[in-house]
Amino acid sequence: MTDSVSLPDGYATWLNDLKTHIRSAQQQAAVALNAAMIRLYWDIGHEIVVKQEAEGWGSKVVERLACDLRQSFPGMTGFSRANLMYMRSFAAAWTREAIVQRPLDNLSWGHNIELLSKLKNTDERLAYAAAAVEHGWSRAVLVHHISLQTLERSGRAISNFERTLPPETSDLAREIVKDPYNFEFLGVGGEARERDIEKALVDHVTEFLVELGVGFAYVGRQVSLEVGGEDFFIDLLFYHLRLRCYVVIELKAGKFKPEHLGQLNFYLAAVDGEMAHPEDAPTIGILLCQSRNQVVAEYSLRGSTQPLGVAEYQLRASLPSVERLQQELSGPE
Repeated sequence: MTDSVSLPDGYATWLNDLKTHIRSAQQQAAVALNAAMIRLYWDIGHEIVVKQEAEGWGSKVVERLACDLRQSFPGMTGFSRANLMYMRSFAAAWTREAIVQRPLDNLSWGHNIELLSKLKNTDERLAYAAAAVEHGWSRAVLVHHISLQTLERSGRAISNFERTLPPETSDLAREIVKDPYNFEFLGVGGEARERDIEKALVDHVTEFLVELGVGFAYVGRQVSLEVGGEDFFIDLLFYHLRLRCYVVIELKAGKFKPEHLGQLNFYLAAVDGEMAHPEDAPTIGILLCQSRNQVVAEYSLRGSTQPLGVAEYQLRASLPSVERLQQELSGPE
């Protein structure tokens, strides 16, 4: 039990500083230990590759190796036959220099297993590894993004950002807009109306924010704007923390039409004039539609001076009616 003593001024601040320093050292030690383990696993995998290719050792030797390593190092996990085979695949996929220079040794072994088993392309593996490090994705979140092809869809929307935004922000703006967006988690079919989809997105706002990506903060749905004594309502309004700007999302059920951008242009100007802080970057608009003609969308964006993007979204496929199912099951008459 600590004796009750009169503590000098500044002791609490000093103690907190020491705690922060200790936690930082613990974290650095954990990162260094993880990196050392990843490199060890590569070394073991490389040895297995060499023995199998140069001397023709078969899978039975790997089984024996797993048994012997577990007996020699009973306090260590990770020496199962399956894990040794993952080490072999890891060494076959990367050079040792690559795992040091790339973000691979900053990720857990579990992350690296998912990259190996779920992605076949080297560039894709590196891209998802870098994103996992940058955003702190857990293993489960990494798997989720791989299954949704998050990175493959990023930056594919049609936009005029390169022409309407400064160079230092246009690249990031392009990357935050996906194409297509996957709204299957809403559980609504392709025949759903715009307001129904909007409501479902807000009801599932957590999943919606995950689909939008890192940096989006939800502001509101049907956000009211008074301009010239008239009321207008924005479908969905967000703020992007990295771009430091508002993002207006307009939702259209059906095919893209050029006139859709006229309304969105007005909303961007109104948000900049009525809501945005003087230090905010220009508001960005994203028009989401169920389908679009690429040439029509590109021509529609050419005349706009506001930063706009056009992307498609996907809903759950509509189920056939009971009557239609009965007709298909009964066959032709």
